[in-house]
Amino acid sequence: MLWEAGSAMAIYVALDAGGTKTQCWVADETQVLGRATGGTVKIMMAGEELAAERLREVILEAAGAAGVDPKSVTRTCMGLAGISSESTRVWAARTLGEIVGGELDLCGDEEIALDAAFHGGPGLLVVAGTGSNIVGRCSNGTMVNAGGWGPVIGDEGSGSWIGLEAIRAGLRAHDRGVATCLLREIEVHWELDDLGELIAKANERTRPDFATLAMVVARCAEDGDALAASVLERAGAELAEQVSLAASKMRAVGCAAADANQVAFTGSVLEKIVRVRRSMEEHLHAALPEAKVTQQAVVSMEGALWRARRTSE
Repeated sequence: MLWEAGSAMAIYVALDAGGTKTQCWVADETQVLGRATGGTVKIMMAGEELAAERLREVILEAAGAAGVDPKSVTRTCMGLAGISSESTRVWAARTLGEIVGGELDLCGDEEIALDAAFHGGPGLLVVAGTGSNIVGRCSNGTMVNAGGWGPVIGDEGSGSWIGLEAIRAGLRAHDRGVATCLLREIEVHWELDDLGELIAKANERTRPDFATLAMVVARCAEDGDALAASVLERAGAELAEQVSLAASKMRAVGCAAADANQVAFTGSVLEKIVRVRRSMEEHLHAALPEAKVTQQAVVSMEGALWRARRTSE
């Protein structure tokens, strides 16, 4: 069956456009009909032309799987990294308008993750993947942020931070004659021959992808490397400190005390590296005894679809 423009059935498009990939769901009121995944459409990484091409491809693929004419869509919600930029918002609205019909809801990718966790309600979300960011929402709708300043000057507790800190810790251990598997395992991961090549790569003008080293550090920690474990534990502590800061900012703008008690998380670091998550929870409990961290990572796409369905009512 092909739903075309003018069909009585409501059709929704949900998009999660992050820094590494773009996911698209096409759904009706009760189920997801088609899914697709493509490359990032973040303009600063792909450029406007390639980003538009990727966005069109991922929507058409999902719509094709669903048997849906994109122009029949009732409403599209897109969570996009960098949406606070006016030029990015204008690009997104223009590009989506050329592909799909219906209304558009453009928001940050952290907002759809918040809605996946809390369905419009209050709470704190910890984002820790390639980068990191904390976003909180009060019961009155006021939003606050902490961290998220990028891999060079911030993003504490993120995959990028873990990778870089592991190299720094490994080099300090090397100077002191302390045994650790970190440097050698990083050399293997980057397909390097020796420490000299590692140092050269880490200092390249074009910044290497330190985030891919997070799982290398996690494996070293699992094998009993104390230094690797300490890097992961510090990552959790850094995230907890940012959550505490966001909770303080929520109180400062007049949020109810209970608004910061629910904490959800998303991102590969907290999803896959248990040691980081446990460290964050332990440090957070010491700072915010009433806070409760969800046991499962939120699925951002569910928030985008919830918004698309809800705001079309």
